[in-house]
Formats: sequence, C-alpha cells, structure tokens
Amino acid sequence: MTKPKNLKPFEKIYEIVRRIPPGKVMTYGQIALQLNRKISPRVVGWALHANKDLNTPCHRVVDRNGRLAPNFAFDGWREQRKRLLTERVEFKDEMHVDIEKFLLRLS
Repeated sequence: MTKPKNLKPFEKIYEIVRRIPPGKVMTYGQIALQLNRKISPRVVGWALHANKDLNTPCHRVVDRNGRLAPNFAFDGWREQRKRLLTERVEFKDEMHVDIEKFLLRLS
C-alpha cells in the first residue's frame, strides 16, 4: 500500500481507509504506522469518529485486538458489526473480529 502524499492529516487517514478492501480490517495502529507515526492511533480513532463521508469505510478499522468501536460514527458498534458481516468478516465474539483471519497484512 503506497502512502498518500500532500494531504492534511485527517484526509491522509481517510485515504488509507478507502484502500482497505472489503472483507479485511486494519487497526488504528497500522494506519498510524502508514503515516510514519506522525499521529497516534488514538488520533486515527478521533478522525474516523469525525468522518461523515459514507464512501470512507470506517467500519473496516478496529483496535489491535479486533474490537469494534463502541461509539462507531455511523450509529454505534452494532452498525459496524452489521457492515462487516455483509462483507463476510467473521467474529470471535459479539465485539471482536477474528483478527488473525481478517487483518490486512501490510508488507
């Protein structure tokens, strides 16, 4: 995955998130690493919570343990889960994606 250039910090986050393919997830930390840790994983979470663009698949971002966002921007974690299930993402329990199977591995 190539790193976006010449974008404002939140826009860079959104650009990375738009590149996550359906059926895969990334963590907040992975996204921060893509930006050379110029921001923290927590800022990635804030940016995604502030996002209102339905074309940015924020539902594909989870924490390092595969946990869904309790306050997912588009109507809570149940909506995030529903969106991931439509992409055939499997869960270990109600709140945790099977991260071993569905994490987008970056080289």
